[in-house]
Amino acid sequence: MSLDAATLYLPLKWLHVLSSTVLFGTGIGTAFHLWSAWRSRDAQRLYGAARSTVLADWLFTATSGVLQPVSGAALVWAAGYDYAAPWLLVTYALYVLAALCWLPVVAIQIRVRDGLAGQQVIPDAVERDMRRWFLLGWPAFLALTLIFWLMVARPA
Repeated sequence: MSLDAATLYLPLKWLHVLSSTVLFGTGIGTAFHLWSAWRSRDAQRLYGAARSTVLADWLFTATSGVLQPVSGAALVWAAGYDYAAPWLLVTYALYVLAALCWLPVVAIQIRVRDGLAGQQVIPDAVERDMRRWFLLGWPAFLALTLIFWLMVARPA
């Protein structure tokens, strides 16, 4: 049995949708978890949230973040779309923007986790890092939201 584009389309679409759900859902969930802990002003609660957020980012966000462009490229092929279609070019740019925000966010989360170990009060450096983390989350969130819209609408 040969696997052609038509045969692979549905499994690729399922994989792409599933991994996008994991990417977006984990991002929203961990962001809310870490933000809530930060707002509590409890250093140990923030430390615990940072620990679990870093782990979740490596297990779920990183793996689905790598899978997204791979499954997306395969899906473009299977669906017969032009890789240079304007809506896809915008999607690529938005994905790069989200990744460029996420990479420093991961570094910040690691610094926050490490900077809170054994602390009873949130240090000023962690406060600064959390403000940067919060600001970097918005463009990534908006970029991924727009990507979802582009995937559904596929505007001309």
